[in-house]
Amino acid sequence: MMKPTELLHNLGQSLWLDNITRDLLNGGTLERYIQEFSVTGLTSNPTIFDHSIKNSASYDAAIRGDLANTNAVEALFFDLALDDLTRAADLFREIHDRTDGVDGWVSLEVSPLLSHDTVSTIAAAKTLHVRAGRPNLFIKIPGTTEGLPAIEEAIFAGVPVNVTLLFSPEQYTAAAEAYLRGVERRISAGLNPKVGSVASMFISRWDVSVAGKVPEALHNQLGIAIAGRIYKAYVEVLSNPRWQRVYNAGAQPQRLLWASTGTKDKKASDTLYITALAAPFTINTMPEATLKAFADHGALGPIMSHDGGNCETVLEQFAKAGVNVDTLAAQLQDEGAKSFVKSWNDLMAVIASRSAALKKAA
Repeated sequence: MMKPTELLHNLGQSLWLDNITRDLLNGGTLERYIQEFSVTGLTSNPTIFDHSIKNSASYDAAIRGDLANTNAVEALFFDLALDDLTRAADLFREIHDRTDGVDGWVSLEVSPLLSHDTVSTIAAAKTLHVRAGRPNLFIKIPGTTEGLPAIEEAIFAGVPVNVTLLFSPEQYTAAAEAYLRGVERRISAGLNPKVGSVASMFISRWDVSVAGKVPEALHNQLGIAIAGRIYKAYVEVLSNPRWQRVYNAGAQPQRLLWASTGTKDKKASDTLYITALAAPFTINTMPEATLKAFADHGALGPIMSHDGGNCETVLEQFAKAGVNVDTLAAQLQDEGAKSFVKSWNDLMAVIASRSAALKKAA
């Protein structure tokens, strides 16, 4: 009997793991997820690495070995992260090659301290891409106002990009436009337009933001309704003549990725956002616990509707309850950027502390 994860994969959605630890790699767990749970990619962020390094001694040897080479904590972190992510990229390489670059990706984020610094973001994205030396590694760039020009420039430079911190259809469309401009510039310059990209939409944070502020009947419905509106915009983008012209020149479409899909409400289904966001030619990147829950007892519902289904009716109810989704989208993106900065600072502190302890013990 097929696992729910395999059924979802066969429907045409990519299942990615939203986690990376050295223990996952060393113990063969990631390989098992690829084989048993149909996992075809992986995402990371500062929070994930913060938890990973804080809760494991697996990085100590690398930190100790690196102490003689660098005293810069940030440089040390990127050494550790690139070690993990290039190993993961190699595990997904066969999938990447077989799907002609559509799937089999891993992601590494530029420093969140650069989220409002276009020039430094571009430079960091190019440097990390070269250092990784893998065709299936995305550089994550936030879809903030300052991030959009960096996305365009990175794509023009041939750097694959995972656009992160997107919450609304308007933010998604702006990110898609930045990607398209980069591809069009490559075509005009006579360069190969096939540069991979995904647009990552954060879902569960919508519901967390209105928890306790709306009628109980609307609990855990805002993220899915916003996703319906975004999916409608995505389908329209893919069929737009301007996009179809670049496909004709050899470009690949930027795929839509559902992120932040772990259920935060303990009273709701632990597979809520996996069942609701099933759609072909999209990606759902799941926390490890959510992936295992869906493999164990998940169920496929109807696939998402191209026209957004009943999303507008649901969003009208939220408007009547006093929720302004445009204001909230901007707030969530700003809070998301600040949250990644906090995780980044925590991560730098953890590495510095571990490094100092190892140096003292040496």
